[in-house]
Amino acid sequence: MGLRIKKNDTAIVLSGKDKGKKGRVISVKPSEDKVIIENVNIVKKHMRPNRQYTQGGIISKESPLHISKVMLVCPKCNKPTRIANSFIDADRKVRVCKKCKEVID
Repeated sequence: MGLRIKKNDTAIVLSGKDKGKKGRVISVKPSEDKVIIENVNIVKKHMRPNRQYTQGGIISKESPLHISKVMLVCPKCNKPTRIANSFIDADRKVRVCKKCKEVID
């Protein structure tokens, strides 16, 4: 089964400490069924000084969420929605909003 959320989609969190927050999907990890959403599920990480972080210290970064905890937000109707797959021209598969029947891709 393919994932229905892709990079640069807008998603909303359904459960957990960040319930109700919206954000842009930064990355998708299909092998782990996880997504990283911008400014959601922020964790603090203690970093040693290295080439990238010369000073070191405590940094804040986004942590992955399970894909079952997020839902795609339709760009047309701006509501969280489930996704249907539809075929255009019998060879091109696209994602369709179940609420407003608008093509998302």
